[in-house]
Amino acid sequence: MNSTKGILVPAALFAFILLCTLNSAGYRYGASDLAFYLPAVLVRIDPALFPRDRSLIAAQARLTMMDETVGLLARVTGASVPLLFAVLYCATLSLLAFAIWLIAARWYRSKWTGAALLAALTLRHAIARSGTNTLEGYFHPRQLAFAIGALAIAAVLRGRLRLAAGLVLAAGFLHPTTAMWFAIWLSVATAVNEQRLRMPLLAAGAAGALLAVWLVTGGPLAGRLVIMDADWLATLVTKDYLFPLEWPAYVWLFNLASIPLIVLLYRRRRAAGLLIPGETGLVIGCLSLLLVFAAALPLNAARVALAVQLQTPRIFWMLDFLATIYVVWALAEGADGSARRAQVAALLLLLASAARGGYIRFVGFPDRPVVQFDIPDNDWGRVMAWARTTPADSEWAADPGHAAQYGTSLRVAGQRDVFVEAVKDAAIGMYARDVAIRTRDRLAVLEPFGAMTPERGRQLGAQYGLDYLVTEQPLALPLAFARGAIRVYRLR
Repeated sequence: MNSTKGILVPAALFAFILLCTLNSAGYRYGASDLAFYLPAVLVRIDPALFPRDRSLIAAQARLTMMDETVGLLARVTGASVPLLFAVLYCATLSLLAFAIWLIAARWYRSKWTGAALLAALTLRHAIARSGTNTLEGYFHPRQLAFAIGALAIAAVLRGRLRLAAGLVLAAGFLHPTTAMWFAIWLSVATAVNEQRLRMPLLAAGAAGALLAVWLVTGGPLAGRLVIMDADWLATLVTKDYLFPLEWPAYVWLFNLASIPLIVLLYRRRRAAGLLIPGETGLVIGCLSLLLVFAAALPLNAARVALAVQLQTPRIFWMLDFLATIYVVWALAEGADGSARRAQVAALLLLLASAARGGYIRFVGFPDRPVVQFDIPDNDWGRVMAWARTTPADSEWAADPGHAAQYGTSLRVAGQRDVFVEAVKDAAIGMYARDVAIRTRDRLAVLEPFGAMTPERGRQLGAQYGLDYLVTEQPLALPLAFARGAIRVYRLR
């Protein structure tokens, strides 16, 4: 029996990670948000990197301890950065699976319902207009913080409140806002469930409020209560997830739909006498996040920088998570709780996830491998490998949309300073006005990139100290390196 269990657990974990990966269109090193997280880690490993982009990278990196933590892991273990990020990706999903199983063991009557919840949570989807997905196809500190927060929920359900507090604190080092939502959720839950702790929690909340006041007045968040001016806001025009009052009606409908689901199914469980200890507090705690969201709306409407930077729409990720727990219960157990029903639900959700993952892999992205462990060995990857052999202080220019075009940004793949990268530099600009204006001005300088001429290239090199230009255009400039259609020209 023990030997069978010893095989089933790793097999189930492998299946969970595989389905999560397939439903995320594969694992991709260096993709998407890693355009700003990875350079921050690389600087911790090699301080000679990014001498010119240091302030841009620090605009977000200074708000977390992720880069210090991962950089320390790299130095201590000696592991390559791609290997380390792949391990962290698998560790994040493993921790999430463990947390889900622990929650399910308390919440449900059948282990099959727990299996159904695991399958349901492999179905990656976006939280509408929040700038986040329930899963990512790469290591993201936000995902790890969420997994740790889920583990804290499991700890609360078992009455291990100190452990829960420690887990939320640990999540805060990796992704402060995700941890903050869990801190509010679980603090309210504990206050509801544990009458003896209400006064200590009230005192802790008052201390937290005083700490928050210091943080935004004289601490590391000082200066973030300013009103974002028109020039700053204009740089965020494509970041529609930042301003909830501008959402269309369907986005409100999608995000608020989790509330009646939670309330309805909670009441059904209560009527059936199926509530578990701590469940009422967790429901009230999660719904209390709506008050935080509502309180932030006027400040967001006034364009107070901190209210925008907190990205409160991500609160709906937590509501989505709790709603999923309830919906799976309704599908797999309901009031009768038959084992057969739970087995069928688990099988159907597993098949749905496998079918969707297979469709994404073979139809949606047929040319993309399931696992892209490192920078791909294609023309772009070979050009970037050569870029890493150039002086660490060299400055590069490329089409501002190159990250979307080639799959990874030059800053990540080439590990060199980049004049501007449209999508992610604009996103970082949310945290610092000077970065936002720099991005705007540099994008204007390069437009239209497709009309680049040798004279304009040399002018850019002289004016901004650019060393190399990457383009697919044939130009009468000194050719430094080329692979396929991609050319690297020397500008000075």
